[in-house]
Order: sequence, then structure tokens, then C-alpha cells
Amino acid sequence: MRARNVAIALTVAVAVYLVLLAGRAVALLRTGETVPVLLGVAVLVLPLLGVWMLVTTWRSGNQVQRLARRLDAEGGLPDVSDLPRRPSGRVDRQAADAWFDERRAEVEAEPEDWRRWYRLAHAYDIAGDRRRARATMRKAIELEAGDRA
Repeated sequence: MRARNVAIALTVAVAVYLVLLAGRAVALLRTGETVPVLLGVAVLVLPLLGVWMLVTTWRSGNQVQRLARRLDAEGGLPDVSDLPRRPSGRVDRQAADAWFDERRAEVEAEPEDWRRWYRLAHAYDIAGDRRRARATMRKAIELEAGDRA
């Protein structure tokens, strides 16, 4: 719950910034002069992109949370509490790699199961590969949506 509160606070801060930025864009547009109007149009694109990024990030987060709740209800959430840790608290690299190999083998054995893709995304995350973790989680979300339909 703490992470969600931080996310809400950061979203509010970004939203305030986007409103202020949009205000500056409108002020530039109202000048009526060519260069400030062109700059105002360019600046107005930034808040629009910001809103799009906020919406897609929140939607993705909610989808991941839905999958996590469903997996938790089924008793299938990945548990890495027994893996050895470094002094920093991160999972030991060799242990993370071994755990990852197990999750990858699960996906290869049953590639249409969103639960296995979710656990593989978690394995990517503990291995430190956030880009692949996000891509793999998107695959899990896609498969789970097809599973519900």
C-alpha cells in the first residue's frame, strides 16, 4: 500500500507540473506572434504526451496488480524468500540465474499459460533486466485477457 501512496503522490506532482506547463503553452499561443505561437504549439505537445504516459503507466500497473491478486488467490505467486541475498538485499546473481532458468523452462513447457509468463517476468526483474521483465509481463497480461474471454 505504501508504494501505491507514493505513486499517487508522484502522479499528483506530475499532473500539477503538466497543468502549469499547459498554462505556459496557452500564454505563448495568446501572444499572436508567429514565433511564440509556434513555440506554444510545441510546448503544448509535452503535457499531452505526459497525460498519455500517466494513463498508460497507471493502466499497466493496475493490470499487473490484477494478475498478482489473481495469482495470489490461486496460491501461485512467485516466492524468492529462500534465495540467497547479497549485502545490498538483492538476490545473489547465480541464484537469480538458476531461478530464471527454471521459470524459462516452465514457459517453454507451457507457453500459453499466463501464470508462467508472470513468474518469468518476475525472474527477469530479480535478475535486473527490467526491460525484458516489462515485455514479458505484457505477454502475461495479453494471455490472461484471452484466458478471461
